[in-house]
Amino acid sequence: MAPRPDDERRNLGDLVDLARDRERVLVVDSRPGGGDWSGGRIHGQARAVAALLLARGLRRGERVAVLAANRAEYLVAVLGIMQAGLVAAPVNVRLPRATVGYVLRDSGARLAFCDPDHRDLLPPGIDPLPLDEVGGLPPPGDLPAVPPEPGEVAMILYTSGSSGPPKGVPLTHRGHRWVIERRRQAGGDHRTERILVAAPLYHMNALALSQLALAAGAVTVLLPRFDAERYIDAIARHRCTLITSIPTMLALVCRQSERLAATDLSSVRGIRMGSAPVTPELVARLREVFPGAGVRIGYGTTEAGPVVFGAHPGGRPTPELSLGCRDPEVELRLVGPDGAESDRGVLEMKCPAVMPGYHGLPDRTAEVMTADGYYRTGDVMRRGADGFFFFLGREDDMFVCNGENVYAEEVERRIEAMPEAAEACVVPVADEVRGHMPVAWVVPARGASPGEDDVKRHALANGPAVEHPRRVFFLAELPLGGTGKIDRRRLAARAARLVAGEDGAPPAGGRTGGPAPAAPPVPPPSPAAASPLPREKPE
Repeated sequence: MAPRPDDERRNLGDLVDLARDRERVLVVDSRPGGGDWSGGRIHGQARAVAALLLARGLRRGERVAVLAANRAEYLVAVLGIMQAGLVAAPVNVRLPRATVGYVLRDSGARLAFCDPDHRDLLPPGIDPLPLDEVGGLPPPGDLPAVPPEPGEVAMILYTSGSSGPPKGVPLTHRGHRWVIERRRQAGGDHRTERILVAAPLYHMNALALSQLALAAGAVTVLLPRFDAERYIDAIARHRCTLITSIPTMLALVCRQSERLAATDLSSVRGIRMGSAPVTPELVARLREVFPGAGVRIGYGTTEAGPVVFGAHPGGRPTPELSLGCRDPEVELRLVGPDGAESDRGVLEMKCPAVMPGYHGLPDRTAEVMTADGYYRTGDVMRRGADGFFFFLGREDDMFVCNGENVYAEEVERRIEAMPEAAEACVVPVADEVRGHMPVAWVVPARGASPGEDDVKRHALANGPAVEHPRRVFFLAELPLGGTGKIDRRRLAARAARLVAGEDGAPPAGGRTGGPAPAAPPVPPPSPAAASPLPREKPE
């Protein structure tokens, strides 16, 4: 499970194989004027970024932030920062301004690469470096990448939990070199792939995949941000073979029926999605839209990387909605409430990619790192007799109703099995008698008009009575957070107000005979708010 000896001192920013890919296009920047980037151009400009930073007097281990939408220069800046022996700190630009400021201060960054749209997010004291100039920097001459020491940090990503400010996750050169090599070994010939990346590069899902593509000689097609229509158009224009996204994004793609029908999607032979639960209905719809593509559900965490599960060692097909079997170079265990290992419990994992600990948070680190080096993910899973793992829910999304544990994701999947329901999000609302009660937000299927009673009856007929939603509200679409996942916090707060009758809806026990009253749209978060986003699970 250790990296190969020749990877021990390899810099994570030095990815391009110049012997094979100097002249080949490796990145297609789909922005207007973005253009094609060859391996040689990427390598040369990353070296130039490293020279620029060293000339500014930065010392080994210092942090340099990146605030921008997806573009080729973003990847080049991250590579150059790491090549210089510095630490890249990509920042979620969709966080509120106050939270962006917190992340920058916590990281210790003195410099930040920015695009014009996000320059004003920088607080005083942090000097901007324009990303627009990356791509035209003068060549630095002979400037080899700094060989990292064992355990040296390459990048720090910020992830938010269920409460508190974002946490910095330091990730090492050695650990994420191992990630790249392990994925190359398991993935076949990547050089034939044209990979569409629309998830933000400050998210592990997109960043780790782009790093793999650069090292393996695949072509990465970058969208600046997700937009369902542009996503579909990019598949056809660039003949993408592998599309990757968060399930909520692909659900939005699948709603574009007319555009999908008018677009040649035959190039797609693989679909990879993760970072949020996946429904059977979404998988079925994707297979209709992309009949020549295999669908795979990925899993990973910012804290421990995207290499966790893989194919069955005996070649058995992966069941629908399974994450796969344990990767042979990763140690896994499921731990039940009593602390004993079982076939259902919280996933704990150990591999070279596990973080050394949260930045500056020893108490939080102690909560998630075990004495024997396992990272406690907080994800509840079950393992079948044949070794396949299935995601059941988040430990911190579990709530108690009438003395019973309720996992929101299990209730959501039950509701989404209704033909009339396209998507569901279940949140807890405090209740004096029950402790909490499940409340559901439902997006109706196209052309359907389910009522509140319809959803309740379906849930009661297909699961434990304690888990059925006591109230149901309908929306045209579920609100997403900065990483493209459903914003449960906003929906929970809105549900509490609706149930209490404070937001224009009937109180609990009100009208249930026909369609439930549609809740007004969930407002966007205040720019001044500093509430964190839902926890990230890359790929």
